[in-house]
Amino acid sequence: MTRKLLLALMSLALASPAMAQTYPVSPISIIVPFTPGGGTDSMTRLISNHLSEQTGWNVIAENRAGAGGTIGLATAARATPDGYRLVMGQVDNLAVAPWLYPNLSYDSVKDFAPIVNVAGTSVIIVTRADSPYKTLDDVIKAAKANPKSIDYASPGAGTITHLAAVLFQEKAGITLQHVPYKGSAPAMADLLGGQVPVLFTSVPSAFAQLNAGTIRALAVTSSKRSSILPDVPTIAELGYEGFDVTVWYGLLAPAGTPNDIVQKINTEMNKVLSSEGLEKAMNAQGAEPLGGTSAEFAQTIARDHKKWGPIVDASDAKTK
Repeated sequence: MTRKLLLALMSLALASPAMAQTYPVSPISIIVPFTPGGGTDSMTRLISNHLSEQTGWNVIAENRAGAGGTIGLATAARATPDGYRLVMGQVDNLAVAPWLYPNLSYDSVKDFAPIVNVAGTSVIIVTRADSPYKTLDDVIKAAKANPKSIDYASPGAGTITHLAAVLFQEKAGITLQHVPYKGSAPAMADLLGGQVPVLFTSVPSAFAQLNAGTIRALAVTSSKRSSILPDVPTIAELGYEGFDVTVWYGLLAPAGTPNDIVQKINTEMNKVLSSEGLEKAMNAQGAEPLGGTSAEFAQTIARDHKKWGPIVDASDAKTK
């Protein structure tokens, strides 16, 4: 019997309605699978603070960075399934990474108990404010006239932003030249400096420059317009029906965590996510609160895991 299975069985044996009623009796740690200061870190600390204020629970963020967020997920997968060590996952390391890295030490579907989908945002396509590409159609026409003549930047090969660009090229019937960076900040710096003409990045990463007027938004990849950027069209409405790439952040526990505890956290998180104060704070970061049931979040993970496999195979990002 594996240690993981043994811990899960012990946790289930101890689980009871009374246990969930008294939970938590000690601090709750939420693993952040990235370094301090990034989008996931900011999101986790925002959630931790609001959950602590609402419930009186002691909720803290714990950074476990490395390997594109997979080290933090692996740490959470091995944790005791008692509700005291959670993790903030996202589409990249739950739905995409399993296709990129065949030797991952965790199964994103089997090794976690999804709690709630916390927040969502979109990938956004931007150019400099003085770019000759004033619309997405301008980019498409130029690319069709001269394939591979247009460079586009992304925060890194295999990121959801890179794969959104791969999917877009497939749908539009064009070929752009990928220039991967080690993060969104250097990619944005080179866009502003004129080294690359087009950037695929997340809305939070572009939000400050959009507000400053230094860059122009061409389109977002979500199926609906962002409430934060209502004037920016979607790729779908520009003629590519059904196009939908959404970036999400979600809270998970190790598999085997008692369902009563999962549902208790879900209930409190949905209260937090429906508060006006949190919505304003998320909007300031370029994201929107989601919420919903644990079952709905599980379906989102499974759906996106299935979706990204063939797209990763079509990209230049898959490891051997």
